[in-house]
Amino acid sequence: MDLPAELDTARLHFRRPTPSDAAAVFSRFAADVEVTRYLSWARHRSVGDTREFLEASDGEWGAHGTGPYLVFSREGVLSGATGLHLETPYRASTGYALARDAWGRGYATEVTRAMVALAWTIPRLARLYALCHPHNVASAHVLEKAGFEREGLLRKYLVFPNLGSHEPSDVLVYGLVRGSG
Repeated sequence: MDLPAELDTARLHFRRPTPSDAAAVFSRFAADVEVTRYLSWARHRSVGDTREFLEASDGEWGAHGTGPYLVFSREGVLSGATGLHLETPYRASTGYALARDAWGRGYATEVTRAMVALAWTIPRLARLYALCHPHNVASAHVLEKAGFEREGLLRKYLVFPNLGSHEPSDVLVYGLVRGSG
């Protein structure tokens, strides 16, 4: 299944990333210490890191017809990224990263709801989930507002490289199953 390369919500525009987005992605959010604090991928140290991410993104789209989306305000300002990662024909994950100046505007909830709606257009998809660091209270709240249910705590499950430890941390798992939300 190929998802659309672009989509819109009431206030946001989503599109598949291109190589020309590298400098903007790097400067707007991928290199930001606060934005990347609770993410499972390492903060980008150079535009080269961002180019590698964009290449991997293109590969994911090519292999699965799904992948990352960049998120723009209606004024055309890059506000962050989200996406759907199709793990199996019946299971996908989602998440988001928003530039600091996009925080507190309801964008995270709008982004997450858009990914939920998009996920349910995939015919065989039965489960959508998201992982959240236990200290990331704001993101846990966003997931709940978007209809996800907290399913539990996975102990020593995931490394959060931007927290300064290389040891796996506990992580909260939030899920939706088709027909539940």
